[in-house]
Amino acid sequence: PQFEAAGQLVDITDYFEDDPTLKTASPGHMAVATYEGRLYGVPLYADVSALFYNKDLFEQAGLDPDKPPTSLAEIRAYADKITALGGDVKGYFLPGSCAGCNIFTVGPLMWASGATIEPKDADDEPLQGEGVKQVLQWARDMIKAGNVHEDARGENGETFANRFGAGNIGMMGTGNFQITLVREANPDMNFGISLLPGVEPGSAASFIGGDLVVIPNGSERVEDAVDFMKFLLSDEVQVEGYAEMLNLTTRSDMADNKYFEAEPLVQDVAKALEVGRTPYTLKFFELINSPQGPWLQMLQRAYYTDEDLDTIIADAKAQMKAIASE
Repeated sequence: PQFEAAGQLVDITDYFEDDPTLKTASPGHMAVATYEGRLYGVPLYADVSALFYNKDLFEQAGLDPDKPPTSLAEIRAYADKITALGGDVKGYFLPGSCAGCNIFTVGPLMWASGATIEPKDADDEPLQGEGVKQVLQWARDMIKAGNVHEDARGENGETFANRFGAGNIGMMGTGNFQITLVREANPDMNFGISLLPGVEPGSAASFIGGDLVVIPNGSERVEDAVDFMKFLLSDEVQVEGYAEMLNLTTRSDMADNKYFEAEPLVQDVAKALEVGRTPYTLKFFELINSPQGPWLQMLQRAYYTDEDLDTIIADAKAQMKAIASE
């Protein structure tokens, strides 16, 4: 939306006016590809956040490997038991210096707890609901209890995707891309996938992320780019490209295929699509993704200081409102 509102992208609405593939394209992607009723992009890659858990560590800690946690309190209780195994094993993982990793994995914990995070525009109030403070308190308590590796404080996203496959983390919010990475890095590791929960048992949410293909204004190859977009959305590429590599298809009608049938974990992670959301704001980078932005600053103060949480949230709200009104 930020690029669309600034008039920097080519309007492709007319090129896709009668294209049936858009009818089943990822709703989250289509939402952020649309501005004032006009289309500016199509999905390139879809990922969703979910709770990955190490069944081997569950068994070692005396937990039922077929019963993942369904609330934040259960995550804490399970993490305590896993961390108690000792050595280099920890119950959970929270990235300390990665804004994007946290909106992908901690944001859903707040959504599942009834909170909202980013303001849609200058007139919208950010960080609404008790769930914001509840999740910040939970995360602070998890870190203080020793349930997160010390070096997680410096995780800026560069090694985020490699963490769970190391086999020494009991539970972690991460994405569907992790399935293939874990299979490659640790083929003997037994793991499961569940939804990211909130405060109340049975609540859940997910961040639907990924990428879009768009065309910058000034391009001399608009029709070639549109051909590429239609190629990506074709039946063959959806199945023989995305699904074969165990990536989520970007069209829902392509999810029923032979590759997903052979890998039940993909079906498990796909359940996150039902509870997922994609933030829509004209200032996403400045509000959320920036390493110097109010989202990460709020989280780091909550994670690593003893400052009053109400004060931390109030400061982040003020910063977000100022950015949204620029």
